Amino acid sequence: MTMVQAIRSAHDVMLGRDENVVVFGEDVGYFGGVFRCTEGLQAKYGNSRVFDTPIAEGGIVGIAVGMGAYGLRPVAEIQFADYMYPGYDQIVSAAARLRYRSAGDFIAPLTIRMPCGGGIYGGQTHSQSPEVLFTHVCGIRTVMPSNPYDAKGLLIAAIECDDPVIFLEPKRIYNGPFNGHHDQPLVPWSKHPSSEVPDDYYSVPLESAKVFRSGNELTVITYGTMVWVSEAAAQETGIDAEIIDLRSLWPLDLATIVDSVKKTGRCVIVHEATRTSGFGAELAALVQEHCFYHLEVPIERVTGWDTPYPHAQEWAYFPGPARVGEAFKRAMES
Repeated sequence: MTMVQAIRSAHDVMLGRDENVVVFGEDVGYFGGVFRCTEGLQAKYGNSRVFDTPIAEGGIVGIAVGMGAYGLRPVAEIQFADYMYPGYDQIVSAAARLRYRSAGDFIAPLTIRMPCGGGIYGGQTHSQSPEVLFTHVCGIRTVMPSNPYDAKGLLIAAIECDDPVIFLEPKRIYNGPFNGHHDQPLVPWSKHPSSEVPDDYYSVPLESAKVFRSGNELTVITYGTMVWVSEAAAQETGIDAEIIDLRSLWPLDLATIVDSVKKTGRCVIVHEATRTSGFGAELAALVQEHCFYHLEVPIERVTGWDTPYPHAQEWAYFPGPARVGEAFKRAMES
């Protein structure tokens, strides 16, 4: 399966298993979503369980909160993560706080899907990576898969979770892994083992990171599209990097990170979002706190720049394998 097909399959499985699951968002019903992640589901389950909404993100999230409080398990799609800002107040003030504010009388078991990231020539309003705006908020979980197998398993786990989950989908890898070389042909998921996705039910535990690539010389902490860019950088530099795919950004599988950094003594953090106050800053602080006496060199960060996502300079902004590889070399030479 591609990541699109895996996400669609997760919806299909959960709609079939639990009559309380409902799916909605802009164009997700008849049209099947702008990326076709819900294609065919309305025809199969009816327009009372898979339906279109107006272009009103605040309303989409607000409806999902109310549905969750009264026993449904809504899966809402924000068409692009860049559009979530009108719904942010509902996410933060309602969904994230409902269990606390009601002293446990109500929960918000909702999943909000958002395609995110760049590399698609989408410019500043279709390329943002806003994950840190969610990891900062107590009461919500933030997830970002890097491959079809994890995408399906994590989405099923998110739908079954009693907490609100922000499910971020790196759209550059919907149809194949991307190594950061935009001038090379796309490699489809069908040529990669991660495309082997079961048709039936399974889940990937939330809060679980994965050692994507074993190594001994340095640790790379990353997620989403940057997993594949980091792999390309390791191959091109010849550095024996261990790549940790976080999968769940928050809550975080800290033990996997600490074990790796203590083994290698070097750490490079890679993400596509802007640098200042990005999630990499939190990761660097945690590594410093838990691995200080094992670090041989300062922690390196490779990120997007502190600018709006530039359409004309996409590949200067996007952290490619050359920039990631330079950080690897600095960590090894220090």
